[in-house]
Amino acid sequence: MVSWVNEAEEPEDNFLEAPDWSIEILSPDQNANRVIDNILHCLGHGSQLGWPIDPDDYSVLIFAPQQEPNLCRGSQQLRVLAGIDMMITAEQVFGWLKVGQGRA
Repeated sequence: MVSWVNEAEEPEDNFLEAPDWSIEILSPDQNANRVIDNILHCLGHGSQLGWPIDPDDYSVLIFAPQQEPNLCRGSQQLRVLAGIDMMITAEQVFGWLKVGQGRA
């Protein structure tokens, strides 16, 4: 069984396999190309989906293996992993990211 916590019961931060889904929220001082490079690396090693989330322009860029990226904003529905029964929009993601806002 794969464990995502270490002996101290803290989240593990050194993985030897790619996640199924990589989600990265850009910080103001982060380089977007470096984040995209990390997601492309994951996709090249088994990830099925990557989302760099850009709070500056309220966009989510969707990456999937062997497909062109898709930029989503507003009420556009975001692609999620196969088998996950969830409909979500870029607008909802950014609503969750607002400081002091509760989840709906």
